[in-house]
Amino acid sequence: MNKEKSAEIGFFQRYLTIWVALCMITGVLIGKFLPAVPGFFNQFEYANVSIPTAVLIWVMIYPMMMKVDFESIKHVGKNPKGLYVTWVTNWLIKPFTMFGIASFFFYVVFKGLIPADLGKEYLAGAVLLGAAPCTAMVFVWSQLTKGNPAYTVVQVATNDLIILIAFVPIVKFLLGVSKVSVPWDTLVLSVVLFVVVPLTAGVLTRMYVSQKKGREYFENQFLPKFDHATIAGLLLMLVLLFSFQGDVILNNPLHIVLIAVPLTIQTFLIFFIAYLAAKAFKLPHNIAAPAGMIGASNFFELAVAVAIALFGMDSPAALATVVGVLTEVPIMLILVKIANKTAHWFPSGINANTK
Repeated sequence: MNKEKSAEIGFFQRYLTIWVALCMITGVLIGKFLPAVPGFFNQFEYANVSIPTAVLIWVMIYPMMMKVDFESIKHVGKNPKGLYVTWVTNWLIKPFTMFGIASFFFYVVFKGLIPADLGKEYLAGAVLLGAAPCTAMVFVWSQLTKGNPAYTVVQVATNDLIILIAFVPIVKFLLGVSKVSVPWDTLVLSVVLFVVVPLTAGVLTRMYVSQKKGREYFENQFLPKFDHATIAGLLLMLVLLFSFQGDVILNNPLHIVLIAVPLTIQTFLIFFIAYLAAKAFKLPHNIAAPAGMIGASNFFELAVAVAIALFGMDSPAALATVVGVLTEVPIMLILVKIANKTAHWFPSGINANTK
């Protein structure tokens, strides 16, 4: 990412929760009064994967993958402690705390409000969120906390590679513990479709354009052309998803709030685990803050995509992943404020560069 970019969150990203809420209302109304619309799109399916949904998800994820510079991995050996914090938090802690917290709330605290079978599917959606650390929005959170842009790229790039290896077995294991049956082939196909394909396309595009026009052109002119593609794809996909979810939402409006409770607690918990671990390692703030943000936020586009592929557009699991979208931006902005106000806890960041 260009170091000169201003640390400002875009208009659409800043009000993402409002756009998601509007999409929810629009989708529910379409599902209620124009049921032929979701019925029409439901026809286009292959191997249990909705083709319109897949296209919209590629529109979301492809621009993100172009932002990740995998050449930065050669800097992995420089100041690796921040990477250790990120890897351990994201892959050895986060999926399991998400499972534990969500299970506790869905099966114990909200036992009288959420039927057990519904709670099981909500838990499945929470697990998918917990196993997918953030990719694109981390760059925004890093900028807002004056994070080291070079180091953030390394953190994101290595996590994207780990997703290819760790996401499927972790999800399979935790869903198995949840007694949710998920075939390996569907899970693997989902990762191939929604990670491997856009990741490969993003890497090839980055290499081709950078070689033809130069890195500066790619970063400053080519990438900005796709700024709104991710948000547009996300919002259109959410309208479609909520058109399938209309009955579930209208029959259980309180469930949106109930699902948000464990997701919110998990977000704060993971942030402070990573952030305080970075403090214990005496890392500079410009590395500690992004490390906390990567773990706290989710690659919700992937979680939504996999939930739809595994359980269907009208599934409670898919709804749970979308609640993650609904809650993420306001919570992360709170964490940005916390990180900025506690910057004095950390060294200044001199000698923190990875380059």
